[in-house]
Formats: sequence, C-alpha cells, structure tokens
Amino acid sequence: MTSKFSVACASLGTSLLLLLGAGPAAAFGHATPGFYVEGGSTFQGGADADAWAAGAVLPWSPSGDYTVDGRSFAWDLFASQWRSPERLDGGRRNYAQIGVIATWRYRFDAGRSPWFADAGIGGTVMNHIYRPTERPFSSTFQFTEVLGLGRSFGQRGGHEVSMRVQHFSNAGIKKPNPGANFVRLRYLYRF
Repeated sequence: MTSKFSVACASLGTSLLLLLGAGPAAAFGHATPGFYVEGGSTFQGGADADAWAAGAVLPWSPSGDYTVDGRSFAWDLFASQWRSPERLDGGRRNYAQIGVIATWRYRFDAGRSPWFADAGIGGTVMNHIYRPTERPFSSTFQFTEVLGLGRSFGQRGGHEVSMRVQHFSNAGIKKPNPGANFVRLRYLYRF
C-alpha cells in the first residue's frame, strides 16, 4: 500500500512540475503568508509510514525586505499525522506531530524564475514515541531537516507545488536513533 502511494505521489508531482514548466513567468515573491497541505511516505522496509500535514508559511525579515536577490526566509508551522505498522500487534498506528521549521528559499534567476529551492531545519514533537515494526524511535522530540524543489504558478505566483525530502531524528539525544526519511508532495496557496 505504501509503495503504491509513494509511486503515485512521485508520478503526480513530476507530472505537475512538468506541466507547470510551460506557463509564463510572473512576479514571484515569498513575502505573503500561505497555507499548505502535503502528503508522503518513507521507504524503509518494515518501518514504512505515510504522513499527511497541514501548515502555514509565515515570511519574516528583520528589515522588512522579504526577498533579496532571490533569497528569502520564512517560518513553517505545521501539524501532521503519521500512520505506520504497529510494533506489537501488527496493525497500524497513528501518530500526531506538531513542528516548526526555519526555511530559507532561493528563487532562481535572482528572484525572477518561477522555480525555487528550499532548505530548512527545525524541531517537532509527537504525541507518542514512534514505534513501527522496524527502526523504532526512543523520544517524542525530533529534529527535522528538509530540502525541496518546486515551482510557483498562477496569478502573482500565488500557487506552489514542490517535492520535498524530509529527515527526522533526535540527533543522538537518546538511543536508538534510527531516524526516518520522507518524500512529500506539497501544494501551497499564498494570499
């Protein structure tokens, strides 16, 4: 089930990014807040998990100049749910998660391109210790790092689609610390 979901997400994301490549360029910025939904999966054998998230992206700049030469910064606040195989009874278990990520964005062509790359680092907390059939965590707190590539489209670039790779681990604070890697597809709307 998880591998079919992952293939579907990857295919949909690639198709959307290719289709969006044909659109005209617009004035793109990172200066307005946005809301997003995203979904994805891990690819870790018996520890496969699906995740869904909803969040808000809040641009921030100490000077008020939100985009400089294509570079910008935003806070990413999210709530998500992981669903994974249960270690004890063989069923599936849901885990709730909240987090915040400091995100840096680079928009190509000095900010004129619809294409962008994101990188971020942050922290998350889950409602239970994540304990799938393989690779269980040892703490509810996790650090997270994310890399993404995407494209803005629509009037004023108000819509975005991106593919993201996200890692979660506790950085060795407590053992075991196997970490989990997700591939996610995100749709964001800026207002």
